[in-house]
Amino acid sequence: MNKLLSFLLSFLFLNVAAQSKITVLKAGEGTPITNATVSCNKKILGKTNAQGVLQFRTKCKKVDVEAPGYYEDEAVVDQVMEIALSKTDPKTQSIEAVVINDKSDPLALEILQKVNDNYQNNSPQSLDSYSFKSYEKISLDIDEDSIKHYNAYLEKRLDSLKKLPEKIQTAEKKKDSTESVNVMKLMSSSKLFLWERASEFLFSKKYGEKINILDNRVAGLKEPIYEMMTLRSNRNRIPREIREENRTLYRFFLTDTIEIEGRQNYVIRFRQVDYKQPVNKRKFNGYLYVDTQTFGLKKIESNSKKKSEGSITSIWKPIDNKWFLSKENLKIKMGSTVFGNTKTDEKKDKDSVNKNLQKFGNYVFMVADYFDFKTQISENKKDFAGYTMSVKNSDGKILDTFRTDSLSAREKITYEKIDSVGKKYKLDQKLNAFTGLIKGKLRLGKVDLDAAQLLKYNKYEGARLGIAAKLNERFHPYLSPDAYLAYGFKDEGWKYGAGIDVKTTLNKNSFFRAEYYNDVMAAGRFSENLWNFKMKIMNSGIDLKNDRFYRYEGFKIAFENDLSNALTFNISAKKDIEETTFDYNFMNLGQKFENFASKITLKYAPKSKNIMTPSGKFTYEQSFPEFYINYEQGMQALGGDFKYSRWDALAQHNFKTKAGVTGIRVYGGLLTGDAPIWHHFAMNGLGSGKDSFNFNLTSFLGFATMEGGKYYNDKFAGFYFTHRIPWYFKTFGKNTSSFDVVYRGIIGDMKNPEYHGFEFQKLDHLYQEIGLESNHFLGTPFNLGFFYRVGHYSTLPFKENFAVQLKFNFLGF
Repeated sequence: MNKLLSFLLSFLFLNVAAQSKITVLKAGEGTPITNATVSCNKKILGKTNAQGVLQFRTKCKKVDVEAPGYYEDEAVVDQVMEIALSKTDPKTQSIEAVVINDKSDPLALEILQKVNDNYQNNSPQSLDSYSFKSYEKISLDIDEDSIKHYNAYLEKRLDSLKKLPEKIQTAEKKKDSTESVNVMKLMSSSKLFLWERASEFLFSKKYGEKINILDNRVAGLKEPIYEMMTLRSNRNRIPREIREENRTLYRFFLTDTIEIEGRQNYVIRFRQVDYKQPVNKRKFNGYLYVDTQTFGLKKIESNSKKKSEGSITSIWKPIDNKWFLSKENLKIKMGSTVFGNTKTDEKKDKDSVNKNLQKFGNYVFMVADYFDFKTQISENKKDFAGYTMSVKNSDGKILDTFRTDSLSAREKITYEKIDSVGKKYKLDQKLNAFTGLIKGKLRLGKVDLDAAQLLKYNKYEGARLGIAAKLNERFHPYLSPDAYLAYGFKDEGWKYGAGIDVKTTLNKNSFFRAEYYNDVMAAGRFSENLWNFKMKIMNSGIDLKNDRFYRYEGFKIAFENDLSNALTFNISAKKDIEETTFDYNFMNLGQKFENFASKITLKYAPKSKNIMTPSGKFTYEQSFPEFYINYEQGMQALGGDFKYSRWDALAQHNFKTKAGVTGIRVYGGLLTGDAPIWHHFAMNGLGSGKDSFNFNLTSFLGFATMEGGKYYNDKFAGFYFTHRIPWYFKTFGKNTSSFDVVYRGIIGDMKNPEYHGFEFQKLDHLYQEIGLESNHFLGTPFNLGFFYRVGHYSTLPFKENFAVQLKFNFLGF
């Protein structure tokens, strides 16, 4: 009897806990809508009462809400929901558009500022430790409301195609036509793409974050897309709609307070600034609930202006007074499947053809549930070993134990049908080619091409065309040979090299490398060992105005290993023949020498996040600070002509405060012993000199106003400081613009400059330039900077001190 009673009480509790409450209001007025219909998959769940409220239970993730005289809308199912419907009468809408100000409510902005200010304190990562699990499902499909219409249309279309006279076609066109029909049939019963993932999240202030992919499966692929596993959500970041830098893109209005699970929440609605209230568009782009006690974000829903274009919803829950993300739901339109007219009348005008087009929207759907939350977990160092993210299983066999939402019949058949399609059309290779671009590679089957080597430019070589190919993991999991060939049109010289990597394990970045090379490089280049693709691209234009190069030919062996997720080291030894390409005489010994040297490089990035993939380590989130150290030792052994020691170091950090976003980069170098000028340090001038206007592309370590190839030191220290003024404004497009104040400086010295028989200057006073950089200039993806030289090296003519600089915004600070 007691067991039966316990069962009944548990059953009653689960049903009450699963109950949802929705309030339906009039947009712009906030008054309730009576008899609004709430339904799921065309099945009516109920109608709202006189207070606009309905309580219901459903397993659906979303419900549709409609009322006579209002535009239909939808809401993500939660315990408490509130939705505002816009009237369909254009005259009424025009009146409402006048009523709503084009300025944000000051109280709403004040609350949002407190959300940002308290974000770190409300974040789960302010706890000592925690753990939770997640189940995520991403798919590409036709909208559910259109599937029946699509199937009916497809059946009629295929019948009409059969009745058309058979055309004489080439074998290739006939094959394309057949494949097109097969894809159309596939879409009638199956999704186009389906991916599921179950994960475990661990966090410790002592050991950091660890994400274990417990299981993973992608329809149509033999192996998971490792780069796709790193896709982020609102889990550990402020939603883009309410970040300070995006405030000018929206207007915010405090409309109500509402009680959810015994806690009071502010209700803030928002809309885009360019929202002009045309017919069939929403009055607001979304809403958010903010906890009145902690100013933690409880819920945000961000919609497109048109309902058909999609929405994103994130819901948080308080645990130990911290706000954990508990649910996400996304629907984004990704183009349309378009069918033309089947008739053969070629005289139809354009308008007539457009009327006969049938479009079915394709959408990306994502649902994510987070559960099994635990705080103050036992912290075992072994649980956090290795890279930030690791894959425990990827065959989908245990996914069912984590699914919070069972697969529909359409989803089940997707795995069966798309798996066969993926095998036939080699989807693995095509998607790998796409993900390779993230790392700067063009993947062609078993070969990776280095995109950064295709075209370069410097003052010595002029335009440099090249090709660098490397056999990837499809050739062999442990062995990876590579080679490159390049030609400079100005110096009319060929450059080439070849090498091989031998991995010691597939679990982390660890390999031996041997290589031969015959190439040229600018004298005094700062070490770029272990730099990522973006940093190298930013620094690639540093020699556009410098022709002081040297040629080097030799052989090198090296070993690289990740000691931990944060620490990487590389040790190498090389034997080179080195010779300048300009008029030079070192200590009256000439301009051609032999060099034998060893080098150790360390990189420390304690907050960056990595994952191991079959093609190697992938840093999916570069976080600061970062530190790079190089030590090179030249030896008079094995034919080496010189004994020297060369040190260089780089540290960079980026952080945000109430005063704005600040970026700091400090670097320096030291050479002891005697060595030719190319083992010293160039001061990285980007300018053209006295007679030309200084316009250049940004570089990682360069100076916009300094003449290229003019200054060399054997010791130096430099800094780069940038601060983004917290004033964000909208110009053109969907980006916000802002201004960065930039201050760069460098100082050093050189002993015995007379040893080097060519014209240059040592830089022994502080060289300084200040600048103002406009981000997303006129809404473009470029930053435009204006710089002026100040201090000891400034000159009287304004033109000589002034420079204009262009930079791609995605390169960062």
